[in-house]
Amino acid sequence: MEDITPTTPDEDYAASLGTAEKMLGFRLERFLEATKGEPSNSADFKRIATVHTFGDAWTRSEHMDIGTRSLVSVTIAASLGILEPLRGQVRIALNNGVTKEAIVEAFIQIEAYAGAARAFDSYQIAAQVFAEAPNTD
Repeated sequence: MEDITPTTPDEDYAASLGTAEKMLGFRLERFLEATKGEPSNSADFKRIATVHTFGDAWTRSEHMDIGTRSLVSVTIAASLGILEPLRGQVRIALNNGVTKEAIVEAFIQIEAYAGAARAFDSYQIAAQVFAEAPNTD
């Protein structure tokens, strides 16, 4: 039987931050700190988004494995042209065992369906992350 021990919002947030660190290779807190002029509820947005993304969505594994989920996320970020999040998604994919070759194959599909300009622009980010990653060849 599944453990249904209730958790607190703080426990969910801490667990989500832990999942994010495992996937990204660094802590997210530096991106979540309040900046000048932010309203008091900005912390709520950041907590909710972190828990939903890294606590709810990424941890689902019954119907989609983490590698596939990683490639889907790379494809979405690249197709939308959101380059800094794409950098993180490529890191997550590599940290989840997706090969550089599989990521390149995703870019072939991106080019076919989202267009060459978007694919080439986004691929430059992937190439930068590839260069930073340990060589697994």
